[in-house]
Amino acid sequence: MSEMIQFADFLKVEMRVGLVTQVIFPEWSEKLLELKVDFGTKLGKRTIFSGVKKYYSEADFLNKKFPFVINLTAKKMGPNISQGMMVMIDNSLKPILIPLSEQAELGALLC
Repeated sequence: MSEMIQFADFLKVEMRVGLVTQVIFPEWSEKLLELKVDFGTKLGKRTIFSGVKKYYSEADFLNKKFPFVINLTAKKMGPNISQGMMVMIDNSLKPILIPLSEQAELGALLC
């Protein structure tokens, strides 16, 4: 188990519902997928990279909703910038995706 945190620290993590609208397999990386994610009209669209290229296909992501952390500091990934992180389940074989219900509104806060 990780170090215990205060509730106030947990509240700093902003997890939102995002819809993957495009999946790019960058030639410059063996691990990364580039996801274009729509968070709705208030939050807009973002580019988010995920190191799951060898495990998943475009169909696993495209037009599906997933949880994302959107208030991480942007990070340079190859020639581009990642503006968040997709939330997945850690597993010894491969990360497990967490698809969300179609009823989940874009940009909705996960709590």
